[in-house]
Amino acid sequence: MPLIVIVQIALVFVVFTALLLSAAAAVYAERKVAAYIQQREGPNRVGPAGLLQPFADVIKLMFKESLRPAGADRFLFVAAPVISVAAAFAAFAVVPFGGSTTLFGLLDEPVPLQVADVNVAVLVVFAIASMSVYGIVLAGWSSNSKYSLLGALRSASQMISYELSYALSLAAVLLLGNSLSLTEIVNAQAGTWFGVVPRWFVVLQPVGFLVYGISGIAETNRAPFDFPEAEQELVAGYHTEYSGMTFGMFFLAEYINMVTVSAVATSLFLGGWHGPFLPESLGWIWFLLKVAALMFIYIWIRWTLPRYRYDQLMQFGWKILLPVAVLNLLATAAGVIYFGA
Repeated sequence: MPLIVIVQIALVFVVFTALLLSAAAAVYAERKVAAYIQQREGPNRVGPAGLLQPFADVIKLMFKESLRPAGADRFLFVAAPVISVAAAFAAFAVVPFGGSTTLFGLLDEPVPLQVADVNVAVLVVFAIASMSVYGIVLAGWSSNSKYSLLGALRSASQMISYELSYALSLAAVLLLGNSLSLTEIVNAQAGTWFGVVPRWFVVLQPVGFLVYGISGIAETNRAPFDFPEAEQELVAGYHTEYSGMTFGMFFLAEYINMVTVSAVATSLFLGGWHGPFLPESLGWIWFLLKVAALMFIYIWIRWTLPRYRYDQLMQFGWKILLPVAVLNLLATAAGVIYFGA
């Protein structure tokens, strides 16, 4: 087997493992940040400083029985969490997390730090992210429960409402980068203006970055937009009837989706792996730091803002966020034509 193929397989394994560990780290960070905001300690029993708590949770879920309601659709009930997890992992496959490497000279040709380097990566991410709603909708419908079904319907309407703004914020960046490839968009942000200001697109697209961030929170069903699983109204929403590892798969998909949204935001707006002080071969460190900072903002928002009413969510998405995204796209297009960017 050629060495380059072995390296690609190893890269897939590394990314898969890193996503699993990132979900565990995000759960631990969320509990610790929530505890700090609420003036308590958080996890502190399992392992030093509670670091092994996420692994204890996984072991607990593995040994719990996965129950299924008597009237549930057997095939779709099991397939729904699998679809959610598969979409979550697949979306990250086209995200570059570093420059090309020869592995300290072991390879004749450099290999990009990316599972799949496709020239339409932005479209791939958007398409796979759109498919993730199927897992939630099928979970709600197949459970034969009114609470689950209401949560699924909320999720479908919410994702349709915010995907429009999400796509328009991406389109503004595509105009600046003049490419659908995430690698080319990241490379277009290399260097600085005036020797000081990074050439990150967030400098040119602060409104687009804000629209993308809000839409990303709504897309991943996180507070204050967590209506599909609103505990006070729907018990637990679309996964009310799930238990054991089938519930754990939905939990895993949510956190991996958060990582993917943060990683795509890093690539589109924050220069990807480019940053000062480090050589490009260590650019993946900058990438991880930027993703971690965005994940912290995700968690911070959840434990700071109260949940909206559902009619407020729809009104905000259609009457405020969408017009802002359209105006931002038109202003960007006018700027690109006028300045020839």
